[in-house]
Amino acid sequence: MGTVAFGSVPTELGDVLAAVTDDGLVATAFTDSPHIRAAIAARLGLPEASSPAVDGVLGQLRQYFAGSRREFEVTVDWRMMSDAQRRVLGTLYSTVPYGKVVTYGELAARSGTGIPPRGIGSIMGSNPIPIVVPCHRVVAGDGLGGFSGGTGVESKRRLLTLEGYLPPTLF
Repeated sequence: MGTVAFGSVPTELGDVLAAVTDDGLVATAFTDSPHIRAAIAARLGLPEASSPAVDGVLGQLRQYFAGSRREFEVTVDWRMMSDAQRRVLGTLYSTVPYGKVVTYGELAARSGTGIPPRGIGSIMGSNPIPIVVPCHRVVAGDGLGGFSGGTGVESKRRLLTLEGYLPPTLF
């Protein structure tokens, strides 16, 4: 059956939550709360327990937000995604590195799913593992596009600035 373990890392975007099962990182969130933890555990149908595996994920998240990690070396547990989400988000995860972006249309073509760009946007908005599966690296052809994590587009802007894709703002 397995369990799910939780931990969080304080960042400028909030307390980033990580949920880790016996199979790997299954979810992240821009906020940590008992309600969010309970919702993830209920969706998985798993009881909460402690696990040293969560410490490794939290360490990598700390390094990422400190600017010293460009690639996550974690096993991803894709179980909270449909097959289509897994194909699109898996393509994103494996083909768009730190500091680079792809448009919704380009990701649609790369994934080979036949899902149109607008559908790709919906999949990005439902990504259960933001930051590690980098939906913030998917942009519109004419700008940043939307973002449902954290404080919305401002969080996307901060992540892309951290990665060096966008220049720092003056304020």
